[in-house]
Amino acid sequence: MAKKIRVLVVDDSSIVRQTLTEIISSDPDLEVMGVASDPYIAANKIKDEVPDVITLDIEMPRMDGVTFLNKIMSQHPIPVVICSSLAVRGSETVMKILEYGAVEIIQKPALGTREFLRESKIRICDSIKAAAMARIKKISKERVIQPKLTADVILDKGTGSAMVKTTEKIIAIGASTGGTEALRVLFEGLPMDCPGIVVVQHMPENFTKAFAKRLDSLCEPTIKEASNNDSVLRGQVLIAPGNHHMLLKRSGARYYVEIREGPLVSRHRPSVDVLFRSAARYAGKNAIGVIMTGMGDDGAKGLFEMKERGAYTIAQDEETSVVFGMPQEAIKLNAVDAILPLDKIAAKALREAENQE
Repeated sequence: MAKKIRVLVVDDSSIVRQTLTEIISSDPDLEVMGVASDPYIAANKIKDEVPDVITLDIEMPRMDGVTFLNKIMSQHPIPVVICSSLAVRGSETVMKILEYGAVEIIQKPALGTREFLRESKIRICDSIKAAAMARIKKISKERVIQPKLTADVILDKGTGSAMVKTTEKIIAIGASTGGTEALRVLFEGLPMDCPGIVVVQHMPENFTKAFAKRLDSLCEPTIKEASNNDSVLRGQVLIAPGNHHMLLKRSGARYYVEIREGPLVSRHRPSVDVLFRSAARYAGKNAIGVIMTGMGDDGAKGLFEMKERGAYTIAQDEETSVVFGMPQEAIKLNAVDAILPLDKIAAKALREAENQE
């Protein structure tokens, strides 16, 4: 019998501690090793037994969660899943969370927290499992918990080939667990005049704007959270807003994005499969597809469709992936032309874009 993932729940709300304990304990792969109402109590518990994963609130008495996260990562790194309503109050908190290395972020509402957490049971458990994988760098076979919708619910596959007469190329990127740091590394390797880039990073609503702002301050290309009808331009990266699907569209020679609501696809919104399918349909061989670190299989089928339409496709390798799930599933489908370490992806994508000119 496989060893269960041990979780320490840190939250000043007794209702949240109780609800998270119920949710985590209901999963046969997880167990709650302890709960703490503030970081000081949590620190004492960690002295006695080190958990595999910590779920951490941000607003707590005596010490806030951001400070505690920083201390954990600088002294004894343990995978942390942030579960907080405070992050919506401003981008600075979000940027610090990302900077200090939280593996996953679950945004909970200020009201109706118990109901929200119960409705988010699958996502919470998956986030904890992904965090545990990020620490041990070991991929385990995922259990199918519920049927997953495909990109068909947002955009049908279409027939034939995309228009090919254009001077512009685009790069479509999908990432999940570990992607916030991986995208920074990739974008720091891009020049100011790189091809237009569209990105889906699994991230909650209200987090993507701050994430894009942080990357924009570090990298040469312009990086922003996408808005509906934004043009895909050279030297610009558009990141799908949290809780919304993003599709690549084309009008004549102009590429642009459509931001759309809709059901979860491959258990995600935004979904990489949705973005990749739209890139296959509207860009075809004018596109480069990149699938990066992440748990699950979102993006694998979409990348295969891109390859079918003539796009060049790249997967991040296992050694540099925090979680190899998404790239591995794409490789299994024979959807990948090249498997590369993180620090080689930017240069390869640029070369392939130039080869298509």
